[in-house]
Amino acid sequence: MSIDLTQDYFALFGLKRQFALDESALEAAWHELQSQVHPDRYAHLPDVDKRRSMQWATRVNEGFRTLKKPLERAQYLLELAGVDTALETNTAMSPEFLMEQMEWREAVAEAREAGEVEELEQLHHRLLHHAREVRSGLARELDEVHDYPAAADTVRRLMFIEKLQHEIDEALLALED
Repeated sequence: MSIDLTQDYFALFGLKRQFALDESALEAAWHELQSQVHPDRYAHLPDVDKRRSMQWATRVNEGFRTLKKPLERAQYLLELAGVDTALETNTAMSPEFLMEQMEWREAVAEAREAGEVEELEQLHHRLLHHAREVRSGLARELDEVHDYPAAADTVRRLMFIEKLQHEIDEALLALED
């Protein structure tokens, strides 16, 4: 068994290079590759073969983790397209999006301070729905129109949304104690 460590993750798993992904096909391909490259299969071989199997297994696991998560998959697709998302340096967002984020954060802070678990759960549900809509737009930008600058902007928006989702989750956990 040999894995080409230079191929992209989509090729590694035999998947089409696109944002919309058949997660069951990814899972099946991951299990198949894991069964082929797992270090235990190479335990009786020389050290060089053991190290090679560790490299293969690491590559397979990294690829699986990257493709499994929509945000990481989108960033990876942009990277493959040669687009720098400039996540650390480009924080410019539309005024409308920034206002929306402020409203979300205020609603979360108010619900948390008031101990309103139900309100936080509703915010959680609304944000999940909103994230699905944003991911749907991202799929269109990446897979259909190949508008990579717009997709990079959407990735930055999705990062804000995921961070807010974590804040809501943390607020819910804090109120459970």
